[in-house]
Amino acid sequence: MLVPVGADGLLTADVTGHGHLVLPVGNVEDHQTPEEAAQYVLPGAPNGLPVLRRVAVDQIQMRRRKVITHIVVTSSLTQRDTTRLTYRDPRAILRVLHTTQAVANLPEHARARALLGLQALAIGVIAYLEDGTVQRIESVANL
Repeated sequence: MLVPVGADGLLTADVTGHGHLVLPVGNVEDHQTPEEAAQYVLPGAPNGLPVLRRVAVDQIQMRRRKVITHIVVTSSLTQRDTTRLTYRDPRAILRVLHTTQAVANLPEHARARALLGLQALAIGVIAYLEDGTVQRIESVANL
């Protein structure tokens, strides 16, 4: 998930308490859309997370199964909004960092997805990837 905070922040989860940042993630169950599943990743918002839309889908063929990652983005939250949120991993600490700092400190694969997701949001498209490589882009207006 990409959760913008204010004009220039991004919500991250520090899963070790020592600066190992990740984007908030969760599973999509068979009966859910990615947007519905996003509500369970960061519970605590009084009216649910304001999910805007999916910005990217990345499919990776593993040895025995295909892993599909949906990147969804929320409307921008305030710093105060984020204090009500919790993460599905209770050991993690939610941190709001300047977007450039957050992206720079993400692991390589997450960094690439975050940058692509932010770009797709900015230009109004959904990017479809296979093994991290863009295969096609669709305008949100065409969906």
